[in-house]
Amino acid sequence: MQTQIASSPTSSPTRSTSHLDAMPPGPNRRQRSALERAPTSEVPEELLRFASRHFGAGVTLSTSLGPQTVILIDMLSRLGLHMSVFCIDTGLLFSETQALRKRLERRYGTTIEVYTPSLSLERQGRLYGPALWQHEPDRCCSLRKVEPLARALAGREAWVTGLRRDSAPGRAHTQAVEWDTLNGLVKINPLVAWSRAQVDGYLHSNDVPYNELLDRGYLSVGCHPCTEPVRAGASGTDERAGRWPGHGKSECGLHSRAVGNDRAVGNDRAVGNDRAASNHVSLPTLTSSESGG
Repeated sequence: MQTQIASSPTSSPTRSTSHLDAMPPGPNRRQRSALERAPTSEVPEELLRFASRHFGAGVTLSTSLGPQTVILIDMLSRLGLHMSVFCIDTGLLFSETQALRKRLERRYGTTIEVYTPSLSLERQGRLYGPALWQHEPDRCCSLRKVEPLARALAGREAWVTGLRRDSAPGRAHTQAVEWDTLNGLVKINPLVAWSRAQVDGYLHSNDVPYNELLDRGYLSVGCHPCTEPVRAGASGTDERAGRWPGHGKSECGLHSRAVGNDRAVGNDRAVGNDRAASNHVSLPTLTSSESGG
């Protein structure tokens, strides 16, 4: 499968990474139609077909090169679906993660578009001090992850992610298809209902390449200064354990939730309807200024 990739924009993002500016407009007609017609099942292949059929070139797959999204790349190939794929290189990724990207491109005959932060590590150090991740990890994530994400999603109507409900408490209310208020996009999470056992089973039964650090005690893999292995059998750990140790932090901000639309900020429980086991979507009111096709 040859995945079609849009070229990486070089202009600055139109929206600040602070999440404090005005929110993007509500869903346009095609996005609203997708939310209304979302599949009632949570079968990954059905959700990928839905995303491709409904949005075409307007949807993109975001990969952290973690086990969930490499599965989605494999599924796209098996289904014969063409979807652009991108990742964010913070400048702090493990060499094993970089090597995996190249392995995936060779295996699936695809190109994974790489987006990098506007600030080099050197300039970030001059502006904010050295090793920003040690004393202000939220700011570091905003500069090195959220900012390039805004450019990667510019001009899109939807994005596909590898989020799963059971991977961390803060993701327990993730829906298969939902409205992403912060980015103004439909967000599709095909593996939302899968367990880690299902993920591991798929990887091994289909010989899908994955990050070798997962075999060395890492439960998930992010930037090397902010990720450490977890002791085998440690109690009370979820799959985000080992990330930002000592900071009481488990999310980088890419999947933060905005207040409103039955969502909550960060890792808090969603307010309003409890829809963890449902694909029901509460739609924002569509105004005349938001009704573009």
